[in-house]
Formats: sequence, structure tokens, C-alpha cells
Amino acid sequence: MKVGGFASSEARAEYEVVYERGLAALPPPAGIHDIQTAFGVARVYRFGRPGGPPVVLLPGRAGTAVMWEPNLEALLPHGEVYAVDLIGEPGRSEQTVPIRDGADQAAWLSTVLTELGLAEVHLVGYSFGGWLAANLAARAPERLRSLTLIDPVLTFGGLTAGLVVRATLSAVPGVSRWARPSFLRWISGGAEVDAADPVARVIDEGMRTYRIALPAPRLITDVQLRSLRMPVLALVAGRSVIHHPERAAARARELLPQGQVELWPSATHAIAGEAAAEVNARVLAFLADCDAKARP
Repeated sequence: MKVGGFASSEARAEYEVVYERGLAALPPPAGIHDIQTAFGVARVYRFGRPGGPPVVLLPGRAGTAVMWEPNLEALLPHGEVYAVDLIGEPGRSEQTVPIRDGADQAAWLSTVLTELGLAEVHLVGYSFGGWLAANLAARAPERLRSLTLIDPVLTFGGLTAGLVVRATLSAVPGVSRWARPSFLRWISGGAEVDAADPVARVIDEGMRTYRIALPAPRLITDVQLRSLRMPVLALVAGRSVIHHPERAAARARELLPQGQVELWPSATHAIAGEAAAEVNARVLAFLADCDAKARP
């Protein structure tokens, strides 16, 4: 098995320029942590001041901490917010050992929470980060006060055929040059991607320069979803192309014991950015409700 890494030292240098510009769009971090795990070093950015239980953000594929630019500042009134660059993906984390399966994914993330001293967190995951969050919640539920899943991949439904084909093309040398922008437009419901947008730039550059060597995640099972006893907010984009939205929402409603499942009809998979104000308000209301119910 292999580990992920940049295609070359030149590719990494080119990526770093775009990544730095993306970081500059975020609020200044209160701390930067490099956490050693059994699978490599995880870069974590800490924002805000201690308040309620901390919020931990897991981005979509190649999104890094920069992906949360439309949401981060709005979440800071709740208290400390931690944004993670995922091990095995572009960003400032470094993979050193192959990740074999969901147990390994949960293991490195659990180590990060332990080393940061975070005993009970509000875990928020978007797209692939949503799968990571649900995977951890099923394996270590005691670590979470709540779980927020924003159009998560392979959590409530399987991948669509269109997603598999387009994601594959976007990684093929020679084809990827035009396939990557096309893929990002398709994910966003056909909307043109702003070339100056820091999130889009970081994702595109990460897809271009980094070679991911992670195992394909497996669909979260019925048993695992039923085991999620913490409060769960699930926002499913009605125009999402990663799964069949109506079926995904129905499965989530059927299986989540404490699920608040919402199908947003006009939203695409880019929901966290395109409807940032609405998503931020909904997440904050959910976190406040969870904290109020947890008080003795």
C-alpha cells in the first residue's frame, strides 16, 4: 500500500503559493498544532477563544481548512473552532503510513482529539469530511457531543455513476486539465467557478498537484447509523450529485435515532459556500440547542 504525497517538489511549491493565499482569507488562527499520529502528522488550526464545547471541522476532499472560509468567522461566537487538514490529502498534514480502512481513519482522528485535549466536541463534516465524522462517531461516540453532516458522501447513500466517472477523469493526466474545472462546475450545479475564489483555487490546485492514496470509503451501514445516539444534524442538498438526495434523506430519517434531517431543495453539493449564511445560522442554532440540553 502507498501513502499520499505531492507529485514532485515543484508541484508542492506551486501548491504552497495557492494554499498560503487561501489561509490569508481566514481569520488569524489563535494556534497552529501539528499532531503526531500513527499515520502521519495532522495540521490543525485553532480559532477563537474558549467558550462552549469546541467545534471541530472536517473538510471535503482537497478542501483543507481553507474550505471553511465562508463559515468559520460565523462559528467563532460559539467558542473555539478547530479546522483540520486531513491526513492523506493535500494541505499541511503529512501522511507517512498507509491508511487501510475506516478503523485507521478513525484512529488518527481520535488521536488528534486526544492530543489536543478535546474530550467532548461538536464534530462538523462536509462531503468526504462528513463520512470521516460519521465513521468516527460510529466507532468512538463518547468523543462527541453532537454531529453535523453537511451533504456527506457515502453516509446516507451510495455514489452516483456520474460522480465516479467525473472524479476519475479529473485525476487522469492529460485529461485532468479540462476535467477538473468541469468537475467543480458540475458539483456546483453548473455555476461558473470564480477563479479568484480561495476555496476553489485550493481544491483545484490540490487535485492537480497531489496524489491521494487512500482506500475508498465504504458506505456507512444501517447498524452504524442506528448506533449514533448523539444529536445529529444532517443537511442534504436537494440538487446534490454525490448521491440521490431524496433517498439519502429518507434513509437518514429512518435510521438516525436523534436525527434532524433537512432536505434543502435548491442547494447543490456546494451548499456550505453557496448558502453560507443559512447554513451558518442553522448549525449555530443546532449547537446552542445541544449545549442547552446537555446542561445539568
